[in-house]
Amino acid sequence: MFAVYAESFSNDDPLNGLVIGERPDPVAPDGWTTVTVKAASLNHHDLWSLRGVGLREESLPMILGCDASGLDEDGNEVLVHAVVSDPDWSGDETFDPKRSLLSERHQGTFADKVIVPRRNVIPKPSSLSFEEAACLPTAWLTAYRMLFSQGNLKAGETVLVQGAGGGVATALIVLARAGGLKVVATSRDEAKRARAFELGAHEVFESNARLPFKVDAVMETVGKATWSHSIRSLRPGGRIVISGTTSGPKLDDAELTRIFFLQLSVIGSTMGTRGELAALTQMLDSTGARPLIDRTLPMSEARDGFAAMAQGDLFGKIVFTR
Repeated sequence: MFAVYAESFSNDDPLNGLVIGERPDPVAPDGWTTVTVKAASLNHHDLWSLRGVGLREESLPMILGCDASGLDEDGNEVLVHAVVSDPDWSGDETFDPKRSLLSERHQGTFADKVIVPRRNVIPKPSSLSFEEAACLPTAWLTAYRMLFSQGNLKAGETVLVQGAGGGVATALIVLARAGGLKVVATSRDEAKRARAFELGAHEVFESNARLPFKVDAVMETVGKATWSHSIRSLRPGGRIVISGTTSGPKLDDAELTRIFFLQLSVIGSTMGTRGELAALTQMLDSTGARPLIDRTLPMSEARDGFAAMAQGDLFGKIVFTR
């Protein structure tokens, strides 16, 4: 079958190990099912995999991709939950120490077909296109959990989204606005600030600009470059929810004094559960909010999508179609 896969690692030139070609058809073991892929979306996780982060050399070649929508074995329209937990695990899958994402220990979604545990398949609402649904299982699910599960944000509260432009950040803006929150966004790029405003942010500011007010919560995916600004933007008792460190995890100043003196909460968040993915799809179905797609490419042109992500040349999600 056709597939986009990692054949080798390179930290300096990750696309050097990317191959577009043929791989064997997958065979679903007991308890698993085969999904025919209609659309799949690109995540930073896929680029990191080509650098050898989270993917072992002995697992190569590995089909990349965490997210997909398509047809199950009965022809039903479905989307795939990317977190594969231990068969004996019950409860929140993100807490399973044996969990993995598709394309780490199990072949990923950038292919004609992908096999997943049966419980990892949920119905796709007819109101969502395959391309829109393919954006949800990683970036949009991460954003949903950050806002409403870990952040416990309620309508009327104010949230700051750092680094508008990427898949998670754009999802945060759309979902926060749909959830009745006042949304503030930042970006270094003037064009991205304008896009964030069009997307639903009530106010936009340049990165690290002092805000004229304090916020209830900050959604942090950037890390080192914005951490101090995030902490300084919070009201007393506010919370910061962090799910990534795209600018690096090593802080110049962790702002510990402000954290304890202002009694701030620092909350980690990783991916999301099948139940949260189902709730997310229902939220989009009922509100009409939709994922922002930067571009749609045939999977045969996946290299162009990877290159755009590596260069930061995107606003929203890159989707591959079959």
